[in-house]
Amino acid sequence: MKSTDEQTAYLALKAKLSNRDWRLNNLYFIKDKAGKKILFKLNWAQQDFLSEFWYFNVLLKARQLGFTTLILILYLDECLFNSNRAAGVIAHTKIDAEDLFDNKVKFAFDNLPEWLRNELAADTDSAKKLVFRNGSSFTVGTSLRSGTYQMLLISEYGKVSAKYPEKAKEIKTGALNTVEVGQKIVVESTAEGKTGEFFDLCELARKLKEQKKQLTRMDPKFHFYAWFKNPEYKLTDEETENTVVPKDTLEYLSKFKHLTKNQIAWYAAKEAVMCDDMRREYPSTAEEAFEGSLEGAYYTKQMSIVRANHGITNCPYDPRFPVRTFWDLGGGHDQFSILFHQLINNKHRFINYHESNDNGWDFYAKLLQSFGYNYFEHFFPHDGVQRIVGKSITTTLELAQQVGIRPARIVTRTNDVQADIRNKCKPILINCEFDEQNCALLIQRLDGYRRKWDKINSLWSDEAFHDDNSHGADSFRTFAVIADSIILPEKKKVVSFSKEPSGVSYMGI
Repeated sequence: MKSTDEQTAYLALKAKLSNRDWRLNNLYFIKDKAGKKILFKLNWAQQDFLSEFWYFNVLLKARQLGFTTLILILYLDECLFNSNRAAGVIAHTKIDAEDLFDNKVKFAFDNLPEWLRNELAADTDSAKKLVFRNGSSFTVGTSLRSGTYQMLLISEYGKVSAKYPEKAKEIKTGALNTVEVGQKIVVESTAEGKTGEFFDLCELARKLKEQKKQLTRMDPKFHFYAWFKNPEYKLTDEETENTVVPKDTLEYLSKFKHLTKNQIAWYAAKEAVMCDDMRREYPSTAEEAFEGSLEGAYYTKQMSIVRANHGITNCPYDPRFPVRTFWDLGGGHDQFSILFHQLINNKHRFINYHESNDNGWDFYAKLLQSFGYNYFEHFFPHDGVQRIVGKSITTTLELAQQVGIRPARIVTRTNDVQADIRNKCKPILINCEFDEQNCALLIQRLDGYRRKWDKINSLWSDEAFHDDNSHGADSFRTFAVIADSIILPEKKKVVSFSKEPSGVSYMGI
């Protein structure tokens, strides 16, 4: 029999259990970074996120703010204190799924007060699922293809999108549809480049936020927390005095006027360790997060140098210098990609970029004409001499020449794409300039061009991943492999389009 004091404490605790905020700050234990058992308490970011919580939430996160832990505890709490609720969590790997279940969900449940745990005891306790006496359940896995859920968390969706794009689409079309409208969905991740399902979802949610649209229950709400919002991200005065802040870092951070010296010193010290991953893991803006390192990307370091050298700038067309085009040729529904290049004062400048598909050669002839550039040469990749089945004209090159895209040259095929990337593309890329507006999509393609993920060996392979980014990157490779041979013409021997009775063709000037 309980003593009077024990009974009083018991009744007081039961009264408090009706308050969710009290439960979230006083009931659950978690493991800290050192593996020590500690009481879970909402931090500033978690409190803010809960205050802004919507039906469908898209969370672009920085490291170490505890959002995944919060959502897991929140969903567990709802299952324990409400009947017939089903929570589902999708992790991007089996190891992560096991870790989330064992070290967060089950750990929090197992460390509830004994009397409460016995009252709510799980009828089913498997490697990835808890089913409680009140009919609620909590499931963790790498894919939830069936069932109906009232709460869903998709963790590290950016990583899933980068490594397993087909799985990311399956999650979008499958798992998201297991949650009825008006229930709870959270999709969270750090950024993984300007490509894939997570990026597209963030862009949709971010645009809705910028438009200040009144969201429906089906609309995603965008959440983002910059690194400098974390009050812990600062050095002491003494540490700050002993920290050297690189000039480039100081120049970059100067646009954030509110930062203190202690915060700037923290950023510099962290950046020295994180290097190219800094802006992805500790972003200052949502846009910047997606410009950071993409796992498996080929040109992360080079594009970082381009940006540091102010290579993404205003590059207007200069009629005093000829324009060369460099192509990647699509087939079927694959896109055509065209770079528009000028060599000015020994600087490679890209003034425009175009990509499209399902268009005939007349379209591309008229497209080139529409820009009004003075063209000197057009460079096609090796497949420009492949035969076209069912055409009297035998090659793509001849078809292009017939509509007036000439003079054109074929860039000799190389036997090693990886060697081209390593020995040709990377060295020349850091010395290029790109028009910020006209080449925005090309910049995105170069940022997003990456290796293929080897599922069997769990590593990035030496094979390029074929997606929309690869076409733009291949057109850049068409340029890079012959960049050393590009020189200014001895005379202003350029060409422009002129309409002829027989159609569009080139005329020398």
